[in-house]
Amino acid sequence: MVQAKGIREVAYFDCQGGGQVIVDRNVAYLGHMQSPHGTSTIDVSDPKNPRLMETIEVPSGWHSHKVRVGNDIMVTNLEVFRGHHATDDVVAPKDIRGGLGIYDVSKPGRPKLITKWETGGPGVAGVHRYDFDGRYAYISPTVDGYLGNIVMILDLIDPVHPQEVGRWWMPGQWIAGGETPTWKGSAHRCHHPLRFGNRLYTSYWHGGFVILDIDDMSKPKLVSHVDWSPPFTCPTHTVLPVPFLLDGRKVMLVADEDAAKLSGSPPSFLWIVEISDETRPVPFASFQLEHIDGTPQPAHTGCHQPCEKITSTEIPVAWFAHGLRVVDISKPHAPREVAHFVPPVPSGAQRVQSNDVTVDERGLIYLLDRIRGLHILERC
Repeated sequence: MVQAKGIREVAYFDCQGGGQVIVDRNVAYLGHMQSPHGTSTIDVSDPKNPRLMETIEVPSGWHSHKVRVGNDIMVTNLEVFRGHHATDDVVAPKDIRGGLGIYDVSKPGRPKLITKWETGGPGVAGVHRYDFDGRYAYISPTVDGYLGNIVMILDLIDPVHPQEVGRWWMPGQWIAGGETPTWKGSAHRCHHPLRFGNRLYTSYWHGGFVILDIDDMSKPKLVSHVDWSPPFTCPTHTVLPVPFLLDGRKVMLVADEDAAKLSGSPPSFLWIVEISDETRPVPFASFQLEHIDGTPQPAHTGCHQPCEKITSTEIPVAWFAHGLRVVDISKPHAPREVAHFVPPVPSGAQRVQSNDVTVDERGLIYLLDRIRGLHILERC
């Protein structure tokens, strides 16, 4: 049963569950969670009647759950599939190399493979989430000699031959260089960078987040680092600067992910952080669903991913088991929910798992479930 306030469903497109959705020139590009489903393209020129155009498949044991499009280029990831839950044990073929798929989409929705860029030796985890501006890709690869994912910038001006421009890692990750981590395993690793001007706003999982200066892309420099995990139990997923001032402040949204918790805890939530002085980020507000009572909840219940395309002070957020929440940040010290949409539980699932959300130029909202289905929505 649909639960909705201030949101109307335009259409539902039945498909395999996904990790990311973006829309470019009336084509929705979906990155799927589980092989053999890789990337699907959906014609949404008539949003009431979405139509499958093509699907790219990936080998068993891998997933290609992220996708970006810019300047007629589509970039997808290839990564070891760890399953829908942390306890899943999925083994990928040892001879497959992780990395990126780079495609020509000059004919929108009709990807044509240009090349595959590889992160390192066979069986490496690959690339997780990333940003792409039509030329440079800001990625989170695993690289030989490093512990966990690092930050890397690739130049795709010649998409046949991507070239590394620069890299950054948290001190302690470069084990081949003699560094020693102060954390366990790959707890401190790059989740994904987002470019805004000459900065990369970068989530670093249980290492919090970093802001990097990329005036010189060959030598990214640390501006600041904030780590609140612990005491908070959930890893940092997304660091999203707001492209306009709020009450005269420069602020950003930080979403922790309700997964891989350090211990049992309430669901993750959304932070508001002031970065008027980027060398000293200051968390000053947060948003949590009003009915959350503070008791421990299972993973994949709370906050996951805000819409990375900010068009107003109303921010759509994919909130795992609670669907879509639209959060108004016009008063940044007191964010509040102004609309929501909780879709029916997908067939074969125990609960909703809203994983990603984006908007298009028409103001339509696209909500993707990690188990099954894409909902096309609009504010009402």
